[in-house]
Amino acid sequence: MLNTYQYPEFDYVQSEEQKSGTVKRHKAVIIGAGPIGLTTALDFAKQGIPVVILDDNNTVSIGSRAVCYAKRPLEIWDRLGVGERMIDKSVVWKVGKVFRDEELVYQFDLLPEDDHKIPAFINLQQYYLEEYMIDEAKKQYGDLIDFRWKSKTISLKNQGDHVALQIETPDGVYKMEADYVVACDGANSDTRKMLGLDFEGQFFQDRFLIADVVMKADFPAERWFWFNPPFHRNQSVLLHMQSDDVWRIDFQLGWDCDPEEEKKPENVIPRLKAMLGDDVEFELEWVSVYQFACRQLQDFKCGRVFIAGDAAHQVSPFGARGANTGVQDIDNLIWKLKLVMDGKAPEKLLESYSEERVFAAADNLLNSTRSTDFITPKSAVSKAFRDAVLDLASDYEFARPLVNSGRLSMPTPYIHSSLNTPDEDTFDGKMVPGTNCADAPVNVEGTEGWFLNHIADSRFKVLTFNTDPGFKKLDINGIPCDVIVVGKDMLDIKNRLKERYDAKDGTTYLLRPDQHVAARWRTFDQHKIETALKRATAQL
Repeated sequence: MLNTYQYPEFDYVQSEEQKSGTVKRHKAVIIGAGPIGLTTALDFAKQGIPVVILDDNNTVSIGSRAVCYAKRPLEIWDRLGVGERMIDKSVVWKVGKVFRDEELVYQFDLLPEDDHKIPAFINLQQYYLEEYMIDEAKKQYGDLIDFRWKSKTISLKNQGDHVALQIETPDGVYKMEADYVVACDGANSDTRKMLGLDFEGQFFQDRFLIADVVMKADFPAERWFWFNPPFHRNQSVLLHMQSDDVWRIDFQLGWDCDPEEEKKPENVIPRLKAMLGDDVEFELEWVSVYQFACRQLQDFKCGRVFIAGDAAHQVSPFGARGANTGVQDIDNLIWKLKLVMDGKAPEKLLESYSEERVFAAADNLLNSTRSTDFITPKSAVSKAFRDAVLDLASDYEFARPLVNSGRLSMPTPYIHSSLNTPDEDTFDGKMVPGTNCADAPVNVEGTEGWFLNHIADSRFKVLTFNTDPGFKKLDINGIPCDVIVVGKDMLDIKNRLKERYDAKDGTTYLLRPDQHVAARWRTFDQHKIETALKRATAQL
């Protein structure tokens, strides 16, 4: 147990179908109630889809585990009703500093521009994240989300038009069925093994010690990374501030260490004293030693089962890509499942989940592998490059961006997606088709707020600037699409929408339910919008 946190325990309740012995067909079943599974449950419920969520435990994650959460996942959680609570409890930061020995060689700002609701990054212990999502689920969606604690999936098989499952509980084993299953059961996923799916990639021959330490300290709310510090020679160290005066410190150990020995307090405490000094009072809260991998599945869809989060892809911890990318998996998937369940889009739309998120995972693995190779070089060439960059960074500005202490998580645009309508007009800026939408301050009906909050209802949107087509909605093969006229329905109070979307009078965007750009034009053309929406829902 932790001194700064009291773990909740959730009651195991025997399900009605287990009591009766009947096999019930559910619309959706989620395996795993970690951050990704809970995000899935909230998104299903927001869409009005009842869901069962299975977990073999009955509490939140033990230890702080994931701690860094990036802007895009926070925007998704904000859409699901928990983002503001997370931010209020967290440590907000955007500045990172990289040291070599005791010298500052590089500093970066992850969000240098103003007028965004969501910060670049927050640090928050994973158990708070999970607790807040469970609270929201019970408060808002008690009739739609069926939590089944101490329920372990021991068998799972695709059966054509459904998935058959067997669930082990304290009262024995029972059977259930699902139209669709989302597997969010982590890096050691039993679901993945039951489906016979294999990762491609590599384990890295290095180990790191995680120490969560309770202390009062003068370090700022920044990410600090050291290469070869005087307190841990020839290795690297990472420092993050968390809530409740808890600090995350990662020590590189090397491959030859004994993980069990390194976790013992009598070995951890001298490392911390060497770093912090003998006069600093601290208390160990949680300690772990990890080896990391960079690997992924080549298809995140297997029949009617979708694999998400660490069950589908694993990266090194440098760059905070684990939970952050898993949340974006779910953001990509659920609106597509909703359209297919409602009969408004063909089954082939679901193939785009794997298409887009496998592409994103490969991009994350590439960046994660490059970071790992820089931090823990395994060849003479890699080490020579790393040392040369650090040497040059002290004196030359061009070399500083080459310092790679973990390129931090950024959303991957789906630039090659089959759902995109390619540009036929010239645009500047970042809002290319396949990109997640940038936020901006707006005024709607006399109330100031944020753009992303006004497109958070999981429907397609047409955003058009200073051109009123004369109607508020389109209906395209039964799919509703809201029309928002900037300058009439929504005021761009600081011209940030115009700036970030390179907007001129008539500029028009088609936005997906997951707040990604599907298409854009310089004029409002209803026929082009309808064609682009059909493409974005796999109807072409």
